[in-house]
Amino acid sequence: MSAALAPASRAVRAVLFDLDGTLLDSIPDLSEACRRMMLELGRPPHDIEVIRSFVGKGMLNLVRRCLEESGSAEEAEIDAAVAAFRRHYADVNGECTLIYDGVVPALEALRERGVAMACVTNKPAAFTGPLLERMGIAGFFGATVSGDTLADKKPHPAPLLHACALLGAATDEALMIGDSANDAEAARAAGMPVLLVTYGYSEGVAVDSIECDGLLSSLTDALPRILG
Repeated sequence: MSAALAPASRAVRAVLFDLDGTLLDSIPDLSEACRRMMLELGRPPHDIEVIRSFVGKGMLNLVRRCLEESGSAEEAEIDAAVAAFRRHYADVNGECTLIYDGVVPALEALRERGVAMACVTNKPAAFTGPLLERMGIAGFFGATVSGDTLADKKPHPAPLLHACALLGAATDEALMIGDSANDAEAARAAGMPVLLVTYGYSEGVAVDSIECDGLLSSLTDALPRILG
């Protein structure tokens, strides 16, 4: 499907990228932080593949899902778990995270052609900036919108609209690339096309069942559509 992407109907001046599951495979570090959190709380930790299905809607949702799957998730328990997760994830953020194949070549090609880029993620800002820096890709992005930058996060369109404003690009000149329904729904609501990668997390939902404008097995597959 990625090879049959239709060319953009209008020149793409800005590309917005999701982070976890699109640019970076951060599951090993997220899973380790969750493991340490659960042990601190006296609960059995979850398998890494279970954690994979929890990622996508931000830190609070990830922590809540961990608790719900192991029993109770009262407000006080969630507050304590969030505090524990923040401590542990700060310690491991980026240690075992990997950049997906094709990401750096795609980002380099877009930068060379003058396409503006932003990272739009539901990850809290305290972890987003350090992770991008540690992985050596922060310099590609003219804007970064994190899960706590605004009052709303994806699938609300506000983060995408904010990223476009920061880049100085109209929404009909922008393209979203992500890995889940969160990204697709946010892009649709913002009025921009969206491509989804097939290697991401997608919260346990088959990515080919999500309405989008095309599937990518690598970010480099998007270059013909964006650059013409």
